[in-house]
Amino acid sequence: MLTTPDCLLLSMPASKAAPGLARTLTMARLRKWGCAHISDDAFLIASELISNAVVATPGEEIRYQCSRDVAGVLIAVWDASPARPRGLPIVAALAAECGYSPDPTGGKWVWARLKP
Repeated sequence: MLTTPDCLLLSMPASKAAPGLARTLTMARLRKWGCAHISDDAFLIASELISNAVVATPGEEIRYQCSRDVAGVLIAVWDASPARPRGLPIVAALAAECGYSPDPTGGKWVWARLKP
């Protein structure tokens, strides 16, 4: 995934604590960008994507990204599993667009874009 100078990008263990950490850091970033009004949808999307990564790769490294560009706010999660993501109807219902992309170094990024 592409990053921008004010992008939030962090690695963390795939654990039950990961969604809460992502929500806390995402709130600070959304406030900084003047996008706090989309925080409920962003939190739910981040929690869903991270929870799926935890199930796919428990205890392994996952990566979380929250960035923005002219198209909106992008939330993305990387995990080492090459398997296609499952169960994303909540994400699809909340996001302007969503999908997944294999990472050239292995694993995949699952992402969702919100329009502020």
